[in-house]
Amino acid sequence: MAKAEYIISLIKSHYNNEPERFTTIALQVAAHEAKLGHTIVADEIKTIIDKAKEVKHKTKVFSSDLQGLIHENVPAVNLSDIISSEDIKSKINRIISEFIQRDKLRKHDLENRRKILLSGPPGTGKTLTASILANELNLPLYTILMDKMVTKFMGETSAKLRQVFDLIEQRQGVYLFDEFDAIGGERSRDNDVGEMRRVLNSFLQFIERDNSESLIIAITNNKQLLDQALFRRFDDVILYNLPSLEEKEELLKNRLSQFGRKIKFKDLLPDINGLSHAEISLACIDAIKETILNEGQPMNNQLILKAIKDRNAAYYK
Repeated sequence: MAKAEYIISLIKSHYNNEPERFTTIALQVAAHEAKLGHTIVADEIKTIIDKAKEVKHKTKVFSSDLQGLIHENVPAVNLSDIISSEDIKSKINRIISEFIQRDKLRKHDLENRRKILLSGPPGTGKTLTASILANELNLPLYTILMDKMVTKFMGETSAKLRQVFDLIEQRQGVYLFDEFDAIGGERSRDNDVGEMRRVLNSFLQFIERDNSESLIIAITNNKQLLDQALFRRFDDVILYNLPSLEEKEELLKNRLSQFGRKIKFKDLLPDINGLSHAEISLACIDAIKETILNEGQPMNNQLILKAIKDRNAAYYK
């Protein structure tokens, strides 16, 4: 690409509010300069980009109206960190690929998947997925605490939602609507109230009108509770389940890799029962702590089995 084309592409990405594309082109410029032997220029461009990333990742202050209702963090988890079915990994990869190559899709009047619903039991990887998407796309993760918003601002929730969607438009990121069941319950339920119906209607309108560059992710632990009108507003729905036998074994091996050389992992599987991915990980951590704090206690099947049974007792009395 000639220098003039680089300049034009940089200007376009700036005014189209496409920071990732701007960074990509800038790195291409650096690589081009390096090939020409202009190493000082190439290094300077890379240094500027690195410093900009550091500034970008510093926590920003929200308006006083949204303080305590939105949390920002910069995740450090990758796609390899999630243990799930190939179907779920494939869908996550598809979202990432479409986002990165959204310009190609727009040339054919198509949009990338931006509005995603994640549904499944607690601890099966839904929040982790949002973190992975944010990290893989080099975007901040903003978590909207729906249960707090509804509880604290009953009567004002629709107005708060409008502010959130204004933020989504203004500040690119991955926006996670946690505890989405708080507003997403079926509008026909007998115990529903008029205020909640208005809030849900507002959300449906906002998400349908949204044309931002952000990703919007809603999480629910029970898809059956959600209003059916929601589903057509989302570009994709990913369903999470409790771990399969293969996933259970992979989780144990992954979490205990440094301690489990003599462990017979398959012998532990029948005792895991209905524990989620997160609960199995916690059981492994409990066993690791026991080994570290009691130096004479080597890691073995009995120690892990005790931790698993403790978790089962805590969750499934």
